[in-house]
Amino acid sequence: MAYDFSKLKEQIKETEEWLGRELSGVRTGRATPALLDGIKPEAYGARTPIRELANVSVEDARTLRIIPWDKGLLKAIEKGIVEADLGISVSTDDQGLRVSFPELTSERRVQLSKIAGDKTEQARVTLRGHRTDAIRAIEASAKEGGMGEDEVKRHKDEVQKLIDAGNTALAAALEKKEAEIAL
Repeated sequence: MAYDFSKLKEQIKETEEWLGRELSGVRTGRATPALLDGIKPEAYGARTPIRELANVSVEDARTLRIIPWDKGLLKAIEKGIVEADLGISVSTDDQGLRVSFPELTSERRVQLSKIAGDKTEQARVTLRGHRTDAIRAIEASAKEGGMGEDEVKRHKDEVQKLIDAGNTALAAALEKKEAEIAL
């Protein structure tokens, strides 16, 4: 009986996507709208992501422009950004908000690299958990008499190859983010 690796492949892909989303929230030298994705100001009685309340665009390398669709939300969005404590400054004008990102200091770059490394390690731990689950499923199938020893060994080797490929992808994402932080 062959083991179905599709679930494991999907879990590995989800972990890689999760890390990509997490790393996009780690600030680099450039201003990107993704940096504000985690901020959810109070609007219309619920916490709502900024991208659902306003148009967010890049004005220049260190400035984002936020133009709310409802001008009454200016103060709520400003308060949400200030409370997020991202180390950025916010100014309001008649059209919307301007979010300015200061230059990164070497100390802050080290902190950001550490945060990126921690998130990558969380993803690696998740992959190890997926590997353990897959191996247990293979062993359970073998106990039921569905596989021979050679087939079990082959499936375990395949699981390890998939996890190694996932770890390589995670390491590449971390390396790319650290390069962005260093710029």
